[in-house]
Amino acid sequence: MSKIDQQPLGSPFSATSTAQDVTAGFDLSGTSAVVTGGYSGLGLETTRALAAAGARVIVPARRPDIARAALANVRGCEVIPMDLTDLAGVRAAAAHIRDSLTRLDLLMAVAGVMATPERRVGPGWEGQLAANHFGHFALTCELYPLLAAADGARVVVNSSAGHTLTDIRWHDPHFRTGYDKWLAYGQAKTANALFAVHLDSLGRGDGVRAFALHPGKIITGLQREMALQEQIERGWVDEHGTVIAADFKTPSQGAATGLWAATSPLLADCGGRYLEDCDIAGISAPEASMDDGGVRAYAVDPESAARLWDLSLAATGATPITTRIAVAAR
Repeated sequence: MSKIDQQPLGSPFSATSTAQDVTAGFDLSGTSAVVTGGYSGLGLETTRALAAAGARVIVPARRPDIARAALANVRGCEVIPMDLTDLAGVRAAAAHIRDSLTRLDLLMAVAGVMATPERRVGPGWEGQLAANHFGHFALTCELYPLLAAADGARVVVNSSAGHTLTDIRWHDPHFRTGYDKWLAYGQAKTANALFAVHLDSLGRGDGVRAFALHPGKIITGLQREMALQEQIERGWVDEHGTVIAADFKTPSQGAATGLWAATSPLLADCGGRYLEDCDIAGISAPEASMDDGGVRAYAVDPESAARLWDLSLAATGATPITTRIAVAAR
């Protein structure tokens, strides 16, 4: 397998670009999008921008009443119930979407959790891997026929610089031998990146391209399970919860890279990449700080991506993707 070419393109946008900057001038009338987590934080900004450009947006939500309230003034938006850690619920949501649409142009996997206390879901899975990866994996597999029908669909997966904390723990992905909330988060974010790599490999013959991204540092609901004192000690906020870190983005700036991935013509022929600051990220050295940007080589390794795909299929029992063009044997 060839390696992923992580060379920046020279995008006209940057770390300070907003959702509105990236989508200005786009007419998405007649297109459809699914945005997980599309009712708070980056997901809400993403939903607003897509809907403002004319897209029909479906928002699967773990808290549908809260989602409907948050999106009450967003036209062309529908909320349906879905919990990413409940695979039966994921399949039910996918069935509803398949009944509602004939094609799906954009699947934006924005929902996620971070640094949570140890939780076991399903058959004893580690909760962050389940919510951030397995749920989105199963949803994408169930919706793949709609993506293929769009003949030019894009799947955009929110990863994080947190992926630099660890590769996939192949020996113990569910932390049976001791839980670490940050390593669990890092593994889930590496899984997000690898998922995009192999999905793009499978789907490109059907016009389905996939991307993973680091949205930047943003204070959103993602930090809801972190104590205020921990955020203060990390230099993110003051004692009142006000952001003081100079390198943090606004939610609109945080949503920009995902929207660029969803719409930019510059990416038409280069799926499977890991993005940051509205461009393709370079490969980072193993010893580099996560704050220096870039993506670790292990998070875009095609062989690891194929291995994780097989592991995820076996774990979730998801419907295997059937493509029009056969993929070369691994």
